[in-house]
Amino acid sequence: MAESTPAAQLPLRIGTRRSNLAVVQAEGIRNSLQKIAPDRVFEIEALQTLGDKDQSKELYNFGVKSLWTAELEEKLNSGELDVVVHCLKDMPTRLPDSCDLAAIPARDDPRDALIVKAGLPYTSLKTLPEGAVVGTSSVRRSAQLRRLYPHLRFANLRGNVETRLAKVDNPESEYTCMIMSAAGLERVGLKHRINQYIGSKDGGILHAVGQGALGLEIRKGDEKILELLNKLGDQKSTLACLAERALLYTLEGGCSVPIGVETEWVDEAQHLLRMRAIVVSLDGTQSVQDSIDAAVNTNDEATTLGQELAERLVKAGADAILKEINTDRPPKD
Repeated sequence: MAESTPAAQLPLRIGTRRSNLAVVQAEGIRNSLQKIAPDRVFEIEALQTLGDKDQSKELYNFGVKSLWTAELEEKLNSGELDVVVHCLKDMPTRLPDSCDLAAIPARDDPRDALIVKAGLPYTSLKTLPEGAVVGTSSVRRSAQLRRLYPHLRFANLRGNVETRLAKVDNPESEYTCMIMSAAGLERVGLKHRINQYIGSKDGGILHAVGQGALGLEIRKGDEKILELLNKLGDQKSTLACLAERALLYTLEGGCSVPIGVETEWVDEAQHLLRMRAIVVSLDGTQSVQDSIDAAVNTNDEATTLGQELAERLVKAGADAILKEINTDRPPKD
């Protein structure tokens, strides 16, 4: 009888953050992998990251771009993990030289969502009264909303999905509502709490780069894991997200910079991708936006589209807005 190879017996170790949402996402990837490789064993290891440990400081004030990824990447590089499941929007566009973005599975709804405090009658951003307090940790969201709804107020709101919802629903809290990723709410079974989906056509704000998608990160050169994860990749989601990441990379922004994007396949037969983007000052008074339609069939074409749109935004004044934001950012602790 032939001996089985030791490699076939080793569990594939999946790393993620400790929040309920992160674990649910990792379990989804594990279940998909189990269908592809039913004979393999998959284990999930959940870690606390820097962003999880300090939940009071505003994201804008951290001044680092690997807020949710560094501890997981250390374990990936040491061989303690084989793949890390991230929300793609939390992944820096500049990965460590030792790591690669292996695959982007099919994307869920990339839009933001409005959740109103339980018991209040408001149903959309337009119905919120003067002085209503919007809870969000994202300067992208608050800057775009300040631009469109200057009568609203904003307060920092951090924590996992359930924690944020509890803070908003607390009758004693100042929050009228909160804004967060629609996909995040849907993944943890809270779709029923969404009062309004917010996109360019409904609410007026563009989502974060990579929002609604997952990114699977591996050690560079790990061909066996890459081959397995490639089976989970979705081409259209990958091309759209790579275009978005190229835009962010070219603008040199992080997840705590007010850059919004939206990608839409407008002609499936022609592989025509429409990409919109906006850069907004923190107070919402200055903004630059543009859009491009382009045929996108390859990763390189997706990257070129993102770069081209970024360069257009820079020529229109986006660099001045971003420079001012970064100049005003508090120094790192």
